[in-house]
Amino acid sequence: MDALFIGHTYIDVTLLSKVIPTGDQKEVADDYAVSFGGNAVTAAFCCSRLGIPADLLCTLSDDWLGHMFLDMAHKYGVTVHGRRVQHGSLSFVIPKEGKRAILRARDDVYLERFPALKLDGCRVLHLDGHQSDAALHYAKVCRKLGIPTSLDGGNLRPNLEELIGYIDIAVVAEALCAQMNMNPEEMLAYLKRRGVKIAGVTMGERGMLWFDEAGKVQTLPALQVPMDKVIDTSGAGDIFHGTYVYSFLAYPGARWEEHFIRARAASANAVQRLGNESKLPTEADIMHMRALYEDDAAPLAPAAQ
Repeated sequence: MDALFIGHTYIDVTLLSKVIPTGDQKEVADDYAVSFGGNAVTAAFCCSRLGIPADLLCTLSDDWLGHMFLDMAHKYGVTVHGRRVQHGSLSFVIPKEGKRAILRARDDVYLERFPALKLDGCRVLHLDGHQSDAALHYAKVCRKLGIPTSLDGGNLRPNLEELIGYIDIAVVAEALCAQMNMNPEEMLAYLKRRGVKIAGVTMGERGMLWFDEAGKVQTLPALQVPMDKVIDTSGAGDIFHGTYVYSFLAYPGARWEEHFIRARAASANAVQRLGNESKLPTEADIMHMRALYEDDAAPLAPAAQ
């Protein structure tokens, strides 16, 4: 086991349509994609696609959605450690003009305790706050074993504030800042006080505010992908997380700025593709995005110290 990811499994149905029907209307979508979904789940597939096979502790149902998910995991070399639920979870994703509407049907009533895993050889743990009992348990285990822990803080979930006390790398969304009544600068200061070693706040097209190994706050501007090339922004953040986890393992001597730069390029590639499976990057995709857009990355105002 190189990398363990813990999250909630979805099957995503992404529909590209100019019109959303209501009432008794019927419309035909312009395009669609069916893929795996979930924050840490997509990050795990991304890490595996880039070349470091992931272990994934996730919800798993014994129905056609669960069987479909296992087929996808097998294709990408993701080792699934399932936690039984009765029904698979679905997300209907409708991208439009750089935004995306999402309607979910979720079963998070666990039929069993999370599985006991041996972490022999594990080099990083990545969490998104789902399965809060399992996340907290394995974060504590990893802290004792000296295994780095990473958090995708998208929303305020149960036990999240306790969980942060066992996190080494935290990249959170502006939405979480708002839910915790903080601005991005205050969030970074909070994470630093809690002992997080590397932390960032993602701000969409405005890039990321973050602090490095020395605790210095700085900015990482977003790559300027032309709007006419942006198809589907859903999952781009999950690709960002999966790529920096991969980079951390594949390039252990690199600084975190380089890990995040590589992840930024993977996200730029992701927004130009429909559905999570098509977003999974290769190293060639990352290099191509860097060559296309890095020189045009818009500088941000200096970060508050």
